[in-house]
Amino acid sequence: MINRFIRRAPENFLTPAQIQDVRAGRRGFLASALAAAAAGAAAQTAGAAELAGEGDPNILNLPAHSKGLGLPVAARPYGQPSVWEKNLQRRESPGLTRVGQGSVSFCPLQGLFGIITPSGLHFERHHQGWWDIDPSKHRLMVNGSDETMLKRAMVFSMDEIMRLPSVSRMHFIECGANTGMEWGNVAVPTVQYTHGMLSCSEFTGVPLRALLEMCGPDLKRGKFVLAEGSDGSGMTRTIPMSLVMSGEVLVAYGQNGEMLRPENGYPLRLVVPGVQGVSWVKYLRRIELGDMPYATKDESIHYVDLLPSGLHRQYTSIQEVKSVITSPSAGQVLLDKGFHSITGLAWSGRGKIAKVDVSVDGGRNWKAARLQGPVQDKCLSRFNADFVWDGKPAILQSRAVDDTGQIQPTYRALRTVRASRSIYHNNAIQSWLLEESGELKNVQLG
Repeated sequence: MINRFIRRAPENFLTPAQIQDVRAGRRGFLASALAAAAAGAAAQTAGAAELAGEGDPNILNLPAHSKGLGLPVAARPYGQPSVWEKNLQRRESPGLTRVGQGSVSFCPLQGLFGIITPSGLHFERHHQGWWDIDPSKHRLMVNGSDETMLKRAMVFSMDEIMRLPSVSRMHFIECGANTGMEWGNVAVPTVQYTHGMLSCSEFTGVPLRALLEMCGPDLKRGKFVLAEGSDGSGMTRTIPMSLVMSGEVLVAYGQNGEMLRPENGYPLRLVVPGVQGVSWVKYLRRIELGDMPYATKDESIHYVDLLPSGLHRQYTSIQEVKSVITSPSAGQVLLDKGFHSITGLAWSGRGKIAKVDVSVDGGRNWKAARLQGPVQDKCLSRFNADFVWDGKPAILQSRAVDDTGQIQPTYRALRTVRASRSIYHNNAIQSWLLEESGELKNVQLG
């Protein structure tokens, strides 16, 4: 999509000469009109009238689509994005991992609206590649760690799961390593790479609690479940029964109104709201009820927090309150001074977002942003704030507060308790430097 006032990143790059043309020509005049529009609706009307008076050829000359037949109905049995949006893609970070099967693709947060991530742009994290599994042959087994943990072990086919009463809920999913490359210092250039291991979908499925109850669990002894995926990495994760019995944890087969995409766990995955994405086990094939944490390889060696003392902290899987400005953000260029809309996303694994503040001076002064509904539990929330740029350098930041009172920390506060050599659970305030040239860069403040 072409925007007259901001160059997006990493798509739609313009040359320096093109940027100068925009600033010097008619588009520069339009930006001035938009700046005046910040004063009120009357200025907006005047600016539009003056634009029409210039004789815009895009208005005066009828385009081909206004004079002929378009494509027929169902020319594409499954709809696709416009060709003009083809550069908005999830992208792999070069050099991040040695093999593509054990890698990450990052969601293009800078180009999205609202809170729902299109399924085709949902970020990916795989430990041994993805599969397109035949659902007619896929099974989910529920068993106990010993013969008395359940009255009966059961095996469910996809048909048997999908015939049960279902629920649909919107939740964010964030990799525990999201923003992890930034722990020590600035490492990557755009919000797609700093925060792009984050997505939000409507998930449909059956509460895991309902499946366990069909098996007659011993709830006095059974304190944890082990979730196991069927991909080659042997992904297994411990989930506390307190979460399961709350009804939040879903055995999901649906995403955004259709079946899960293969990259996202088709035909069955776990949804564990508020908990780091590695616990949302994809290609789910087994649930085991036990009396203690399982300390599997991906929760004893990986996905642990390195503390300043050198000790590792396990099972800190809640994704703490966090936010980021997605536009304007690093890699983008503001083409003109005047009015701009700051927008971004906020989320918390502990509940709802209660408030987001925005600063344009590096945190010296804060102003409350507008929360764009709906605001839901353990779900992304969109915020907006007005910004009139005077052409001088600025540092854009956002700071979220959730309904439990948790406040997003600065890097200085976070490093006081976590040092700077960690990987996981970086929820520090993100800073974007807006230079006089209009370019935005990723920077860190203390």
